[in-house]
Amino acid sequence: MHRFFFHLMVVCLWLVSANSAWSASLDRNAGNSKELPAASQMDPYQDDNLDFLDEEIDEKPSPRVADPLEPWNRAMFEFNDRFYFWVLKPVSLGYRNIVPEIVRIGVQNFFTNLAGPIRIVNCFLQGKMESSANEMARFVYNTTFGVLGFGNPAKDNPALNPSPEDMGQTLAVFGLGDGFFIIWPFLGPSTLRDTVGMGVDGFMNPIYYIDDAAASVGIKAVDIVNSTSFRIGDYEALKDSAIEPYQSFKNVYMQFREKRINDQH
Repeated sequence: MHRFFFHLMVVCLWLVSANSAWSASLDRNAGNSKELPAASQMDPYQDDNLDFLDEEIDEKPSPRVADPLEPWNRAMFEFNDRFYFWVLKPVSLGYRNIVPEIVRIGVQNFFTNLAGPIRIVNCFLQGKMESSANEMARFVYNTTFGVLGFGNPAKDNPALNPSPEDMGQTLAVFGLGDGFFIIWPFLGPSTLRDTVGMGVDGFMNPIYYIDDAAASVGIKAVDIVNSTSFRIGDYEALKDSAIEPYQSFKNVYMQFREKRINDQH
């Protein structure tokens, strides 16, 4: 049971970095475009790169989702905002100033490759056998020729870059609806379905099986801080451009998930 609560905490921490990525997407569509960080430009397959949403966001309304927990969600949105400015941003800035970009890109590649089993299994469950095989080939190729995934030689082969899949998408393919919108502590727009999906995905992440809980949390923290180091300033830009940040985050998240489910990446 304690591993379940540990995993839930890790899920919430992961959403810290995802939230600033969604803010970047909204900011660019509000007219405050900025150049993407080098890592995202080099590998559009990275899960935290939402550049493919740039044009579509303004062309269609966001999918509707129930929000019965709005008071809680708004409180968590405010909590997460302070966590970003008081903790995540200072740590990520210090990390970026110390660690060279080429090393940070390698770390980002490593964690993306480490999550390969999640994508392999979910492609299989959705009946995308070719994509599952391609994900397996990508995982093996990057693990070997990319030196444990720190390199990403597979990025230059389109066949080895299928649409990234997760359990939230798989549950949607099975016909499960969004449920309702929820924001978790430590930054996390989500839905009931996606929350369940992330919990299941966590059991397929090798980090979960590290016996030392402190080591597991530390490894995941490195992933989060490293990812955030490429996006310093995006969240701030959102706050300056959005009339209603809470509603904007919700809309962008729902569009993001709809496009992932429909394999528009």
